[in-house]
Amino acid sequence: MKRNLNRLRAILFFAIVSLTLLAFESCYKDKGNYAIDMPDGPQITGLDTLYEASVGDSLIITPKITGIDAASVKCNWRIDVPEALVPEANHYEGPALRIVFGLQAKRYTARLTVTNTGNGMKYFYNFKIQGTTAFSRGSLVLSVENGVSKLSFIKPDNTVQPNIYEAINGEPLPVDPMHIHYLKNQFTGNTPLGYWIISKQAGVRLDVNNLVKEAVKPGTLHDNFFLAPSTIAVGSLFAHPQGVMMGVINDKFYGGTTNTWDQSNTYGMFGTYADGDYALAPEVVLTTVDNNYSVIAFEKNKKQFVRINIYGSPMYFGTQYSPVNTEIFDPTQVGMDLIKMVQINNTDTYAYTKDGSGHIYELKFNANFNGPFMITAIHKKIFIKQEWINAETKLVATRNGYIYVAYKNQVFRYNPLNQQVDLLKTTIKSDISMLKLEDDENTLIAGAEGALYYMDIRVGKNGELLKTIEGLPGNPVDMTWRN
Repeated sequence: MKRNLNRLRAILFFAIVSLTLLAFESCYKDKGNYAIDMPDGPQITGLDTLYEASVGDSLIITPKITGIDAASVKCNWRIDVPEALVPEANHYEGPALRIVFGLQAKRYTARLTVTNTGNGMKYFYNFKIQGTTAFSRGSLVLSVENGVSKLSFIKPDNTVQPNIYEAINGEPLPVDPMHIHYLKNQFTGNTPLGYWIISKQAGVRLDVNNLVKEAVKPGTLHDNFFLAPSTIAVGSLFAHPQGVMMGVINDKFYGGTTNTWDQSNTYGMFGTYADGDYALAPEVVLTTVDNNYSVIAFEKNKKQFVRINIYGSPMYFGTQYSPVNTEIFDPTQVGMDLIKMVQINNTDTYAYTKDGSGHIYELKFNANFNGPFMITAIHKKIFIKQEWINAETKLVATRNGYIYVAYKNQVFRYNPLNQQVDLLKTTIKSDISMLKLEDDENTLIAGAEGALYYMDIRVGKNGELLKTIEGLPGNPVDMTWRN
């Protein structure tokens, strides 16, 4: 009996092996050349990848769908709104999307789903919707007229709307205006976060969509502190690429917090200043090495250049760096007052200092505050245009190595490498109160009483007038824009 059982097992084994080999042979002979009859998909025309929609206005999208039986077409539209409490409220059905756009002036991802009800096949088409308002494009100009701060909006067609802040908010701006900053987080696709208007002792924050003073997020500079000091004296504030303000307040260095979501109400608020025993001059430079941000500052009592690193929060390191070429000048013992400071392309830094006799010197140096920590002195010279430099001097540096300086009603291009000076061609009617570079640095904007002068400074150009915008109240102080 046992012998017969073993024989049956052997027969079964050989049968399985034979079938397996036959299956492998069939697979080997099958080259995979199949004729698959896929159902025809729809052809979509009239559907763009990006739509602009004015808040409160109609948004109509009417694509044309061909290639399948019209009676079998079903369309579903979905707009992804992260802030929506009920996402389904932004889902729609029908061959066209016809809605009143009631979302914010943000960019939203949307999808059209086309279903062939005859066979159940679905086809997906993604696109974007950019919400806009009347203030989504244009420039904001901060000016001062007879001691009163003014804000004007310049439309894309160069039409000026003066005194826009008072008209919208029903109150005046703080006196002694200094800066206007458009804050956007460059690390999250240039997410707009707000406008800050900064004066010597105060400031207000505006909603980027309607220029209304913020009511939910901190609406004043005082409210932007977790624990505000008893007095506020702004030396200078600049916009950090993460969409927060940093700079000198009460001679100390403050940096807005970036430890939360950039839509949080506390994002960008000031905590304590960078700890240390120091008193900073207003002039500071934000510099970048290998995408690491640090700050070159000047201790005005000890008259020395100091190091501040941005390690999440600003940290004051003072003179914890190695001075190089101290025979030219010692950055830890400058012995002069800092008047102005600019940097070219995150490398060459030019500081204009005044000695006890009132002479202006130009100090050139390089700073590396991301290790090895050092300041390398390059030159120290008596500046060739002594009359140009004072605390109110307007000057900007370009990435191609020039420094533009305003003196009275004229603008000069200065090459610090060979000390060549050229007068720009544009004639300006009154003393210049503002100098600003457009983002591409091909255009220089000078502000003087009631007007802006746009000058061509591209290679081969010498400041020829491109356009003039008039009708501004008073003297421009600063400006910003959204394109």
